[in-house]
Amino acid sequence: MDFTTIQIGIEKNVARIALNRPEVRNAMNAQMIRELTEAVKWLDSRDDIMVIEICGNGKCFCAGADLNYMKEMANVGYEENAADARRLANLFKTIYFCNKAVISLVHGACVGGGNGITAASDIVLAEKETKFAFPEVKIGLTPATISPFVIAKCGETAVHDLMLSGRRFSAQEAFNFKLVNFVGTMDEINERLNFYIKEFLEVKPMALRNCKMLLRTVAHRDDPNDPVFEKTAQAIAIQRTMMSSER
Repeated sequence: MDFTTIQIGIEKNVARIALNRPEVRNAMNAQMIRELTEAVKWLDSRDDIMVIEICGNGKCFCAGADLNYMKEMANVGYEENAADARRLANLFKTIYFCNKAVISLVHGACVGGGNGITAASDIVLAEKETKFAFPEVKIGLTPATISPFVIAKCGETAVHDLMLSGRRFSAQEAFNFKLVNFVGTMDEINERLNFYIKEFLEVKPMALRNCKMLLRTVAHRDDPNDPVFEKTAQAIAIQRTMMSSER
């Protein structure tokens, strides 16, 4: 498959997806959202793939939403915004409900929607200088579509701190808030990545799939048609439309 905004490399049973818009710090636009969704679905359908790694090319993992993309969406109506928000929610659902082990490696910055990618992943490894933020409230929005995944990952206490304030926080704080599994230097996180890959490659594929399903069931987040995903998409669509009318 050919992609423009991401790069894919496959070595034996491991696939590596690199966000590839380094000139805008891997900020997400409609094309990246579509391509990343398609890539994860394609890799999930392959029997030879056991592990999917998601990382970012350039100076940071993901700076959130592309500003030009946000400006475009501010100039269209509710229905178009709702459809766009559903596509973004579907990206996070695709990662979360993927039957492969998904590992995100973050460095530089992980902002807004970038935290949706990581929260939907199974394992998150962060370079120790990485800065995190949910800055949506500071531009008049809410982190709607990522909220089900972030809350499932770290709980309500953390998100009341981080999402309501929109403040920046460190990789160590992200670890303390359970947003990430491991913090270290690039060499250390690559070593930990290799450790996890080795372990996951020893797991039986059907057992991995069933275990992920079990964990989602116990966490009460096992239905991809759960109305919460549609409600969060509607919420961000309404907010974008209101911002446009206030201009």
